[in-house]
Amino acid sequence: MKTKRFFTILSLLVAAIFATFAGGSTEVTTTSSTTKTTTTVTSSASGIMNADDEFSSRDMEQTADLSDATYLKLESGEDITITAAGVYVISGSAKESTIIVEAGDEDKVQLVLDGVTITNTSTPCIYVKNADKVFVTTTDSTNKLTVSGTFAADGDTNTDAVIFSKDDLVLNGVGTLTISSTDNGITSKDDLKITGGTISISCTSDAIEANDSIRIAGGDITIKSKKDGLHAEYDEDTSVGYIYICGGTLNITASDDAIHATTIVQIDDGTLNLSAREGIEGTYVQINGGTITISASDDAINAGQKSKSYTATIEITGGYITIKMGSGDTDAVDSNGNLYVNGGTLDITANSPFDYDGTAKYTGGTIIVNGQTVNTITNQMMGGAGGFG
Repeated sequence: MKTKRFFTILSLLVAAIFATFAGGSTEVTTTSSTTKTTTTVTSSASGIMNADDEFSSRDMEQTADLSDATYLKLESGEDITITAAGVYVISGSAKESTIIVEAGDEDKVQLVLDGVTITNTSTPCIYVKNADKVFVTTTDSTNKLTVSGTFAADGDTNTDAVIFSKDDLVLNGVGTLTISSTDNGITSKDDLKITGGTISISCTSDAIEANDSIRIAGGDITIKSKKDGLHAEYDEDTSVGYIYICGGTLNITASDDAIHATTIVQIDDGTLNLSAREGIEGTYVQINGGTITISASDDAINAGQKSKSYTATIEITGGYITIKMGSGDTDAVDSNGNLYVNGGTLDITANSPFDYDGTAKYTGGTIIVNGQTVNTITNQMMGGAGGFG
């Protein structure tokens, strides 16, 4: 049976004083640079969203301020429960151990992973029950989180991810984080942001999912998912659930959608390599920059009416997009509404490059279809004949 360790401000102060004067205590050390490492991004002027509004300055900082940090060591069979705001440096290896955050509504908690390995059978490795925001920051170290069996519910809460958060979650840092899951990889029931670190996820369901939004400004992310790579959706409110990417490198292999959002998918920058049944799917898909390569067996870029808050639209204003489609009834760019190409380069290899139900306008940029530069968008209507000129 698991035992639990609770850390509050008072107990931590007592522990710090005792550690100063007592001999023979276990000491956990970490190396911290006094120079801050910060991710910087540039938003598109054409964008619906702006990076300055989507990320705070602390979100973008890749190193933690350890001047008042508390150091904790993992032990097998024991949970660590954090109940107060602060920076907590965690190290060690453990089995059947969960880092639980159960702090106040206004508390910001930073979990600094400094060489952590947790292997659980049925519970999350990190479980945020309550906080204002939780940062999961990697030092220059290797960290591995694994859940190998069937997830057990926590009362009415279906805790179905290796990192499961009921509140805002930010992943950043300068180290590596490897996640292996029999269900979801990382779940936030609020906003989920990634601004740094090297993250690798292998899972049988969605790799990264959130109710309100997924926002990525940096990091090197590799995903192998038997469902979706990125998934933003809230069943009870179709006005939320968006994905914003303005930096980083994403290599996603998914059995269903590489990127799926209920409302908006906006890409301003970054390098994206996507291999999936469908590459990018949302109600309003806007691509303003970045280098994007998509290999898909259904639709590479798809706009469907999943939310009443927006009209189904695909809008391309920049970036370099390379699409290679499988054979059969497949569409490279498929909009159930409108399609606008105003800039960028769109290089398509497909039997059916375009399929749209509304209005299509081509006002700028370069379109290449099967090796031929074209100057019109011709509706193929489910793999119809050519007609570019």
